[in-house]
Amino acid sequence: MPMPKRVEFPDAIEPLVQFIEETPPDQILDKTLEKLRAGVPTQTMLTASVLAVTRSSDLPPGHHGGPLHPMAGLYAITKLIERLEGEQRFVPVLQHVALSNKHINHPAMGPYQLLDFAPTQFDGFEAAKAAFLMACSRGESNNADHIFQWLWQNVPAIEAFDLLMSVAIPKNVLDDHYFIFPAFTWRAFDTGVLDKAYFPTLMRPAVRYTARYPAAPPIPEIDALIEKHQLLNRVLRQRTGDDETAAIGKLGEAIGRIDEYPGIPMMIASALAKGLSLEGAGEALSIGAAGLFLRSLTGNPMDVHLHTSANLRRYLLRLDGLSLRNKLLLLFLWHTGPEVRSTQFRMEPAPQPDPEAVAALPPRSQQELLEAITYSVYHQPPTDWSKVANLGLMRAVPEVKETVNLAQQYVQCGYDPQAFIACLAEIVCHDNFTEMHAFKHHNAVIEEFHATRDPWRWMHLVCGAQAAAISFGKNMTVYEEYLELLHAA
Repeated sequence: MPMPKRVEFPDAIEPLVQFIEETPPDQILDKTLEKLRAGVPTQTMLTASVLAVTRSSDLPPGHHGGPLHPMAGLYAITKLIERLEGEQRFVPVLQHVALSNKHINHPAMGPYQLLDFAPTQFDGFEAAKAAFLMACSRGESNNADHIFQWLWQNVPAIEAFDLLMSVAIPKNVLDDHYFIFPAFTWRAFDTGVLDKAYFPTLMRPAVRYTARYPAAPPIPEIDALIEKHQLLNRVLRQRTGDDETAAIGKLGEAIGRIDEYPGIPMMIASALAKGLSLEGAGEALSIGAAGLFLRSLTGNPMDVHLHTSANLRRYLLRLDGLSLRNKLLLLFLWHTGPEVRSTQFRMEPAPQPDPEAVAALPPRSQQELLEAITYSVYHQPPTDWSKVANLGLMRAVPEVKETVNLAQQYVQCGYDPQAFIACLAEIVCHDNFTEMHAFKHHNAVIEEFHATRDPWRWMHLVCGAQAAAISFGKNMTVYEEYLELLHAA
């Protein structure tokens, strides 16, 4: 057998990929900023970043490391750049490249090389499907990688993706990222963020991650719910409309008030059986997610999957070619991810923000409120890490509520949402602690604001302010070094 060689990329981008792989971590920001200022397009740099971290960093046993978060955050980073001006647009790119470079140079993830190999051969889709499902049941991620190289070449991409998601969605109960990683990677290609020429290569880590041990657990209670309401045996409405506004709002508000998350699938299933569309159910889930996030007392800046996962599920619900069963599982398993599920045990009673606290705030103009919100975020108390034994158990400091109340006052005054969004966009650029979580949450709340109908859409902007207050200041070394480089220029 000839010695396998590492994956190589076209001459037009290979040198830039090697630059990210080979530049020492203490020089990566300076040299990347130099290239961006010299005219390298931001999207080209981001493409090189995901190619580099995919080729030269391995997936560790957990979900923090390797290409997972750089790949999952790419779509959000690209959209954030569109909301920024001048050299501020470079900051998210620097954050992304620095994270990729960090993972490439980390001993838990490298040195590593993604090797090029021939796909396993099959007579047809059913044989490949059976082999893939068997590989997943055994945790044979390398075998699954070989199988999917054939699938991408020989069946419609959406058919192969639907198969991949049939494993990934149920594994959400083990880790939110089993769903998030392949879905965000697909979305980056489907929306034109990445050139589809790189599709088979950049999907490889997502396939390997999805297929690894442990296998997807059974979901008998969800299967029973689907059977009870005969949701696979009736014609379900796909698209929503103005006629569903009251039903969507009622369901969304009910989800936002719930205290025990396992009740959410039953509420959604009942609404679908009564005629609510799949898209309408997704919108209601988004409203409910916003309500639960505002009630959450979490101080962990990573606990943003209530929003990012709901946003991603709404995108997939609109995707032609994804099977009805997978779409139902998207709705019914949202609450099962550990990072979503954990918020259930740190909740305040509804409604939040506290209407009385908001009403007690003094009147402010739009500009005064934007300045007050920004000041509130920038002056959150610093975290005493010596007292943080478990990041997942962190609770938000009381000062976070000050930011949230100001944001609620802003939206109740009917002030310009775009000015608020621009403010949040500048704030989120500071973060490099969350490994793209803050960027994904920021983009999710903006998209959900635009995709959700009145009066519930405004909740998402308040959620954006709450997340900004929680994550700000945890680690801003990339942004701070960028400021030093900016002043030295």
